[in-house]
Amino acid sequence: DSSLTMIGHNLKYDLTVLESVGLKPRCSLADTMLMSYVLDAAGGRHDMDSLAKRILGVETTSYEDVCGKGAKQIGFAEVALDVASNYASEDADITFRLFNQFRSRLETELSLQSIYADLELPVMLVLREIENHGALLDSEILKSQSLDLGARLQELQSQAHELAGRPFNLASPKQLQEILFDELKLPVLKKTPKGAPSTNEEVLQELALDYPLPKLLIEHRSLSKLKGTYTDKLPEDCDPSDGRVHTSFHQAVTSTGRLSSSDPNLQNIPIRTEEGRRIRKAFIAPPGWSVMAADYSQIELRIMAHLSGDQSLVDAFARGDDIHRATAGEVFDLEPMFVTDEQRRRAKAINFGLIYGMSAFGLARQLGIERAEAAAYIDRYFERYPGVRQYMDTTRAMAHEKGYVETVFGRRLTLPDIHARQVPIRQAAERAAINAPMQGTAADIIKRAMLRVHQALAGVNLDCNLLLQVHDELVFEVRDDDLDETRQLVRTEMEAAAELAVPLVVEIGSGLSWFEAH
Repeated sequence: DSSLTMIGHNLKYDLTVLESVGLKPRCSLADTMLMSYVLDAAGGRHDMDSLAKRILGVETTSYEDVCGKGAKQIGFAEVALDVASNYASEDADITFRLFNQFRSRLETELSLQSIYADLELPVMLVLREIENHGALLDSEILKSQSLDLGARLQELQSQAHELAGRPFNLASPKQLQEILFDELKLPVLKKTPKGAPSTNEEVLQELALDYPLPKLLIEHRSLSKLKGTYTDKLPEDCDPSDGRVHTSFHQAVTSTGRLSSSDPNLQNIPIRTEEGRRIRKAFIAPPGWSVMAADYSQIELRIMAHLSGDQSLVDAFARGDDIHRATAGEVFDLEPMFVTDEQRRRAKAINFGLIYGMSAFGLARQLGIERAEAAAYIDRYFERYPGVRQYMDTTRAMAHEKGYVETVFGRRLTLPDIHARQVPIRQAAERAAINAPMQGTAADIIKRAMLRVHQALAGVNLDCNLLLQVHDELVFEVRDDDLDETRQLVRTEMEAAAELAVPLVVEIGSGLSWFEAH
């Protein structure tokens, strides 16, 4: 049974391979990976070979050991039967041993057992449907965008050469070092491990505040990545048989419970730039259908209000206030109606910055203000929202005591560096301890929402397919005749996915493309 299960999961983890011949699997590699992930997400990779070495102390036979490498690699069907049998049997044996170990540990951890059995396992089946269905893509839109980006990149390169006073390769760190620091004499802010001046993104961002060439280089890097990763690549990833892209979702990768995706990666399409947002125009609906996007509004700030229990924050969300304007009113001691757009922008940076443990130095750099002014903003924030400071202090202490923090639903987020001797590493772990319960709870909520929506749709006669899950957003394609009813169903189920001290709010849009749905 377990041997067949293992073979079935080598075929894209498809349980139907077994179910079609009347076998009900007892354990599988996918189950085992999810158990390991739930027990210790940050403990390392969760593939079978890594787990065998880390948990069992066993070096397994690799696929390359059996089939060879490179040009000489053969298909598994060509492997001698005795070699193939030994390889498959080892996989089944290792999977079964790991499964039993993890199952025993989960039996003593009821909250983790619930995360595994009631959340991760059923989500796996929903993700399988999403992957199989795919998202319809208009490749011609992307090809047109690639041409536009290529022209803009040429413009930026010419401008960079003019500013530098000579031609150079914008993608060469060595040539950038020569131009920026040897010839233009810009200040060296950071060095590489080998002692050379760094030209990484963080350095360029800081130099861009005062110098034109670094600012131009940042834009060139951003557009070049956009072109290479998405506008050039996505049409190649499109399945010619159905015109759709079929991404692969991964449940056992991030330390916080968030999903990731690959081939292609649809989780990281930029949303903050106009060029990034335009890529979503290529994700379209079939004739007679619409794309519908449902997004949780400010979910991590709402989770912060719930976890901290800060009354002012809870009351602001309960009233439906613009939370950034409300925070600006508190920090700048103004009635919200008198808050300027700039003050709201600064309050927004404070709200989101504190979630990620941003220091006064980081806030000052983001807002382009003096560190003392940024520190004063943070101090006033904590004076007005004392529950937030208490939550952060308590969470930090719990992380040091237990070595982990938890989400609202009991997902455990381990912090292996919380006792590190190096101060920067330990401080980074402390910042992660503050943010992880919010990000992890948000991940749990969107998964719960997926399950609720999937179950609700199964019980009604509506033409609707879930296409993507991207962070706090679910993207659907819906037949136009069913759009209004589906919108109400999705809103109801998503807003009921968790009971917090503040209401969950879902914003829903629709249109002919993912872009229009926003």
